[in-house]
Amino acid sequence: MIDPKANLRLARPTRDLAAAECFYVQGLGLEVLYRAAGDHGEHDLLMLGWREASWHLELVGGSSLSVQPTPTAEDLLVLYLSEPIDDALVARLEQTGGKRVSQGAYWDRWGITVEDPDGYRLVLSSRSWSNAE
Repeated sequence: MIDPKANLRLARPTRDLAAAECFYVQGLGLEVLYRAAGDHGEHDLLMLGWREASWHLELVGGSSLSVQPTPTAEDLLVLYLSEPIDDALVARLEQTGGKRVSQGAYWDRWGITVEDPDGYRLVLSSRSWSNAE
């Protein structure tokens, strides 16, 4: 049985690691948890998150990246903020390469969706969520 407290890593390729880092760090406010430059044919790696969280976002890029990003409208990273969405946060995300988009009636009602520089969608939800409910 898997421990329900196991950590989660969401990994994605990126065309431009610096642009993605700017969006998620300066725009969203994530921290750089780990960084590695790819050597000997390996890809560059960037892990982003908050130290106290049980998840992180891993971005891989560089000249030896074998898979290009292919996001769809349903590739969502949803953050349940449990409060109204701060306009200044959305402005920072747009200033750091994000593009506000519609994600359909449900998410447009309960949040704001912003595409990152690779086209992956980040939903900032005003709702709360708990797996225990």
